[in-house]
Amino acid sequence: MEAVVKKYQQKYRKVKDEMGSWEELQARLLSQFSNASSIVQRLQVIHKSRNYGGLKCVEGIEGAVLAKQMESLQTILLSMNKTLEDFHGVVLSIEKIVCDSRQLVKGGSAQLATKQLKQQIGVKPSVADCLDGLRLLEEMHQSEYHLKLSVVSALPEIALKLSGGDGDLDALRQLLVDQPNIPREEVQLIFDMVFPEEIC
Repeated sequence: MEAVVKKYQQKYRKVKDEMGSWEELQARLLSQFSNASSIVQRLQVIHKSRNYGGLKCVEGIEGAVLAKQMESLQTILLSMNKTLEDFHGVVLSIEKIVCDSRQLVKGGSAQLATKQLKQQIGVKPSVADCLDGLRLLEEMHQSEYHLKLSVVSALPEIALKLSGGDGDLDALRQLLVDQPNIPREEVQLIFDMVFPEEIC
């Protein structure tokens, strides 16, 4: 049984690596969102002719500036979509780790009874605890990925409003920063349970 738990600990190390990639993507997405937000806020100013002052006499200036900003926004949105694809890759990878971890208890001669699954050896967690923790981490990342999809898909709509929107942008940014579906304390508790020997 202890050997099976050690295999699960290896799975958790793989998940931790994937979560490291997730954090890098999170930093990238926040940067992209800030850049997109800046453009959206500018759009609210540049579509009003009174904001051009003496430049109003330049023929087509408003259209040219607006087109350039929209082009920049489109480029950033494409980058954000690529980042979301990378997030999805992390989710799929965690899903595969969880799927593989289920096979550890289902496969052939290693099939374990319910009683064995819940059996704990010393301070090490039970196999059932390991499985539950992995499933929970998978659910957290899936939910957060879907939230990020929703936030990014809301950006073009806010940009098209060309009025208000600052509060909306701030609220969306805060959602991205907080990552409400991945509570840090809960994640830490899961890893502390799986690696009790590493708790200082």
